[in-house]
Order: sequence, then structure tokens, then C-alpha cells
Amino acid sequence: MPARAASPPPRAVIAEIVASVGGDVTRLMDVLVAVQAQLSFLSDETLNAVAAELKVPYVEVVDTASFYAFFAREPQGRVQIRFSKTPVSMMKGAAEVVRAFEDALDVRIGETSADGIRLCWTSDIGMADQEPACLIDGMVFTNLEVRDVARIVNELRATDVPATASLPKAGCASNVRLRGDVLFAPYDRGTGLRNALGMTPEAVIDEVTRSGLRGRGGAGFPTGMKWGLTRRAPGDAHYIVCNADEGEPGTFKDRVLLVDAPDLVFDGMTIAGYALGARSGLMYLRAEYAFLLGDLERNLAERRRLGTLGTNVCGHAGFDFDIRIQLGAGAYICGEESALLESLEGKRGAPRDRPPYPTDRGYLGKPTAINNVETLACVPRILERGAKWFAGFGTAESKGTKLMCLSGDCSKPGVYEVPFGTTLNELLDLAGGEQAEAVQVSGAAGECVAPKDFGRGLCYEDLSTAGATMVFGPQRNVLEIVLQFAEFFADESCGWCVPCRVGTVLLKDSIQSTLDGHATRDDIIALESLATTVATFSRCGLGQTAPNPILSTLRNFPQIYESRLVAANDVRIDVGRAVEDAAAIQRRALVEQVAP
Repeated sequence: MPARAASPPPRAVIAEIVASVGGDVTRLMDVLVAVQAQLSFLSDETLNAVAAELKVPYVEVVDTASFYAFFAREPQGRVQIRFSKTPVSMMKGAAEVVRAFEDALDVRIGETSADGIRLCWTSDIGMADQEPACLIDGMVFTNLEVRDVARIVNELRATDVPATASLPKAGCASNVRLRGDVLFAPYDRGTGLRNALGMTPEAVIDEVTRSGLRGRGGAGFPTGMKWGLTRRAPGDAHYIVCNADEGEPGTFKDRVLLVDAPDLVFDGMTIAGYALGARSGLMYLRAEYAFLLGDLERNLAERRRLGTLGTNVCGHAGFDFDIRIQLGAGAYICGEESALLESLEGKRGAPRDRPPYPTDRGYLGKPTAINNVETLACVPRILERGAKWFAGFGTAESKGTKLMCLSGDCSKPGVYEVPFGTTLNELLDLAGGEQAEAVQVSGAAGECVAPKDFGRGLCYEDLSTAGATMVFGPQRNVLEIVLQFAEFFADESCGWCVPCRVGTVLLKDSIQSTLDGHATRDDIIALESLATTVATFSRCGLGQTAPNPILSTLRNFPQIYESRLVAANDVRIDVGRAVEDAAAIQRRALVEQVAP
């Protein structure tokens, strides 16, 4: 079937969609998602109609529509197949699966077949434990093999509206390999929430503070401190935002929590709402997890029926609180909290200047606490069992347990709940990754660790991590993996600031040149200097961490660079010594400021 031709947008459909959000321009993301679902793509004529209905300038609508990867400005075909492109997916055979689709459809990646099936690469879709994986019209397919392709293509061709759930390899497993005593222990919905409502808001914040809970997104800011700052900030409204936009390659813990323990997350948001004096909570759910939306909305509806959301929550007079889920549209940068706020307000996901911080001026300019899924899931257990119980797990500076996502060259990929302080060696033993020659800790933005450091502890005071752990065995070319990370950051940069917009591309090109065997000693010195400049002067966390795979491999794996160099006069180059001073500068530059 040919791709759907452009046609005048039905203004009545757009008017109905805009009316469904009350004409609220801050709900522009919802409007565009719904309009595209109805009209297939967002033409100029369509966006003009949206602008007219919302009574905003056309340029504002285009600015948002053009920013996100999942918004289509031209006809895309009747079926979209998005393949995850990451180091792990390529290791697991994604390229072979894509070639099989290309052959079956007689197109190349990035093209649409004669019968309207479009193939394209996308960034990590949160399935690193079950690669190769893809999204077909938003439905996830995992552990794909070449032999699955013919049946999938035949069934997609057989109907105008594919019933994707009936296709082979539809859906995903939770892959919880180790259930610890905090997040995956038995929990009755509302237990922690009811305990919290028997306390004052200030007492709730004090309990969370005494537990030692820190943000599980990697930065580790104390949760109780963030809540206290938000509650005390002046404003006629306060908000709690759950950041469920885990776009870091190699992470999938939020996906697992939202499937296996959504009540912990929603109880955590509601407790936060009570503590902050908020009446509204928002969950920002990444577009790649749209297949979870129906179940999450049904959970919220059930909570309203039971009285754990809505008016007088759990019978507590005067505490009214509800939660809205905002679906993203494909932008890694929106995992950065200020870019996420911009997206929540219907804008492009460009990071904000700070200060002011979200605790003072966040969503709609009001005091806002932003916590990720895992952080909020810890809160009900703290209020259920007490701060002392929670603080009994972990280390002196890292309390509780941590969800670790293992993928790559390990026999048991999945999620492991371990106490903070667990060593990388211990984690590799659990996951069957004993043959590891390199481990990327905390995703693409983290550090590539060599075997000499596998004895380090996974905690804030030693080897800090947000959870993503990619294992690479002796058969892998680490420099090729560094190149894939560099390509990821160059593609995902929002383009706001020059150090990141230009620097990430130059870093990618430099790694490609090194991999091709064209680099000299001076080129490596220039590469390191450029990486340090990008990390130091970029506006937000994306640019500040994009050079990490390069800087950490220069420090921990100098031999992979040395082996590729063109050395003048056959002199052996000591790359490790060449970058030693700059590596020290880099470590100083990345010391995090104590700020919410």
C-alpha cells in the first residue's frame, strides 16, 4: 500500500483535540501527539491549524514540532519500524536483523516501502537486556532474529491496521534477576502513603532526610533537602514531577519499576505531593515507553476509585492530589530536568539557565521538585518501614539499595537490586560477566572502567552510577564502542550552545579518524583538549558528560589509542602520560556543585 498522500487537515479534528486539553498551550505536546496519531504527519497546514486553534504564533508550534524525533513533518508511511541503535544492540545482531527487513521490503533504512512500511534507526529504546529490539507503531519487539522477519513483514502487509500485539516477539520481559529488600520486596498499595498522612508534611520531609535517600539519577542530590527547599519556596502552587525519561543507553530500570511496581512510584509521588503542599503531580514518560501508558492510566483510574488519588486522599481532609502523565516525543535531552520542564510546558526541550533552580521556579514558574522513578519508589518503603531501616542498607554516604541494569557480554542480563557499596566484580559475577575486559558504568555519560578497577564499590563516594552497566568482553573493539557513543551524543545534542553543538561532532570525527589509523600524537593531545573544553563549557549535562567515554578510555585504555597512531620516526607513543595532566583537570572540572 502506498504511503498516505498529504491532504488538507480536517480542522474539526484539530479543534476537538485542542478542546480536549481546554485550549491550554502548555499541553501542546499532547495536542501534537494526538494530531499526528489522527493525521499521520504534521504538515505546515496542520501546524497552522493547531496554532490558530491554540491562538499562538505559528512559529511556536513549528519550534516544538521540529525538535522531537518522533514528530514527522512529512508523510512517513502507514507503519513505522524503529530499530534501537546502540553498542549493545549492534553486538547482539541488530545490523543483521535490519538487513533482513531491508531485503524483505526492498528498501534501505530510512526509506518507506511501496506498501507503506518505513524503516529507521532510533536511539536506545530501553531494551538493552533484550536486544535486538524495535518499536513497530509504538509496540515493542524484543530478542529479534533474522528468521522472525518474514512473518512480521507478511502480517504487516496483510492489514491496513496491524494488530502488532499478535506478531512474533511482541512485548518484553521484566528480567528482574535479583529482588532486594527494598524496591522488589512485597508492598501493599497505600501503606507508606497512609503512614505519611498521619504525620505533618515537615515530619515526612524529616523522615526522608534522615533516611539518607539521594537522587537515583546519578547526581545524588539529597531528596529530603530538595523537598525542603521546594516546600519553603514561595508560590501559590507547588509541583512534584516524576522524570520517567530514562534515555541513557543501557538503562531500563524505570521500565521495570513502571511495570512491576507502579504503586510504589505513584505512592511516592503522592507522598511527595503531601510533603511539598502540592495538588498536582506530573510524570514525564518517554515516547519509547508509550506502550506502558495504557496500564499506567488504568492504575491511576483505579487509585482514584479507591481514594488514593483525588479529593481528600485516603480520607485526609484538605489533601487533594492528582497525577497526569505527559508523553514525550523522542529527545534524550529531556532527561535533563530543565529541558524536561520546557517540554512539559509544550516547548522544545532546550535546557534552561540556572539559577533559578526548579525548587524556586520550575514547572509554570512555580516551585517544583523533580525526582526520577527509582527515587520516588524508595519513598513509600521509607515511610512504611522507617528511615533507620532504609539507612541500614548501603554505605556511610550511600544509603539503601540500587537498581543496576546489566547488558552486553553477560549471560544473565537484567535488573539487579543490590546494596550500595557492592563491587563491580560482585555485580559481574551475579550477571555472568566474568570475562569482561571493559565495563561502561552509568551509561554513555558515565565511565569506561578497566579490570584494574573492577574491585571498586558502586556508590556515590566511589564509583557513582545511575544504574546502566554495559559489559564488553575480549572480542569487542572498545574504540568502536567509543565511536558509537560519540555518534549518539552528536545526534542527541539540542544544538543550543556551540561547545556541545560543534564539539560533539568534532569529537566524533576525531574518534573516527583515530579508528581509521590516521591520528598522530598531536591529534590525540588535541582530542583530549577538545574533550575537556566541551565538558567544561557546555551549557547542560549532555555536553558536560558527552566526552566521558573518550576521557575515561584515554585514561584507562591508552593502548587502544596507541595501537592506532601514526608515530613519527617509529617512536612508541605513551598516550597515558600525554593525557595525565588534562585528565586531572577534567576530574576537577566535573566535580558537581551542591545545587538542586
